[in-house]
Amino acid sequence: MEVLHPRCAGLDVHRDSVVACARLVRPGGVERHVETFGTTTSELERLARWLHGHAITHVAMEATGVYWKPVWAVLAEMFEPVLANAAHVKNVPGRKTDVSDAMWLADLLAHGLIRSSFVPPLAIQALRDLTRTRKQLTREKASHVQRIDKLLQAANLKLGSVLSDIMGESGRAILDASAGGESDPERLAGLVRARLRASRADLVEALRGRLAAHQRLLIGLHLGQVDAIDAAIARIDAELGDRLEPFRDAVARLTSIPGVGALSAAVIVAEIGLDMGRFPTAAHLISWAGLCPRHDESAGKRRSTRLRPGDPWLKTLLVQVAWCATRAKDTYLRALFGRLRARRGPRKAIVAVAASILTAIYWMLRRGVAYQDLGADHFERRDRARLAARLTRKLRELGFDVTLAEPAPA
Repeated sequence: MEVLHPRCAGLDVHRDSVVACARLVRPGGVERHVETFGTTTSELERLARWLHGHAITHVAMEATGVYWKPVWAVLAEMFEPVLANAAHVKNVPGRKTDVSDAMWLADLLAHGLIRSSFVPPLAIQALRDLTRTRKQLTREKASHVQRIDKLLQAANLKLGSVLSDIMGESGRAILDASAGGESDPERLAGLVRARLRASRADLVEALRGRLAAHQRLLIGLHLGQVDAIDAAIARIDAELGDRLEPFRDAVARLTSIPGVGALSAAVIVAEIGLDMGRFPTAAHLISWAGLCPRHDESAGKRRSTRLRPGDPWLKTLLVQVAWCATRAKDTYLRALFGRLRARRGPRKAIVAVAASILTAIYWMLRRGVAYQDLGADHFERRDRARLAARLTRKLRELGFDVTLAEPAPA
């Protein structure tokens, strides 16, 4: 097998150690040097000097959690590191050691058998950290709200039955008063400032519960956690606003897609970046995001059509965006969803809409253009043209001379 990189190295990265194997092609054969380094900054710098001393040009490592990130940051300044998907570079079973893993990575890299994973620039990585942390904080806030509702249900306070949002202005006022010791349903009902579908009598009856002292304490603690999370999210939003300034034009273009808001556009940029040259086609990006069926075939039969694994942050966001897009009237995405839902069901249809949105994003970022909707009648126009072409071809096969002309306006 042809050797593409005669002077390369493989790194087996762990939390506290890095095993490096330098693979050097000599006139008499292949020479390997193995050494173990720590993961402190000084040790990683010594690793870089050791690789440089062997005139290494390419370095490969597995994507092991977050342990590869500091190694990548140090080596990227001097070498061309390659980040490998651990599932793609599994060694043959048996005789597994850290040294053998490093040697295996070096051998694969030397023959060009490692496909590099997508590692975005530092600015995009910073956006990723911020948007992902914001998503996690949002989930934590929702968890605290659910626990508050659980405490209210245990005390027979039916606040969620009369208010659409128990954390809205009126709901929060009632929760603060309840946590502070107020138990009179009339006074609690007087704190409502919004118009409700429920009558005043139903509201008072829903607030007639028995909240114990420990439940008041827990509600107060959860409300404090919610306030702290809201403050943290506000700080992240402010930081995002500053870091998104260089990408403001791209974010503005993405928000022209139905269902995509400013925050969703920021997450999309944080996950895939702006350089679409990393993905040869839109299909490669869809596959990387995990919005297409996996390849699982044996003896000519497809065994599974489940979605392939991909970026979970991007995949879930695009599905949520797709649901929002299907509610926009007179759009291509709504027409696509309705067309596919009748044949394949809503779950497969919504994934197809998400893949269509990602395809549009790919070409918008690659060409630097705005979103252009194909229209709700796109499939009708396309089917009409296809039907006319098919009938014309049939008539010509029968020997008729066919000339097509648009009908005169009525």
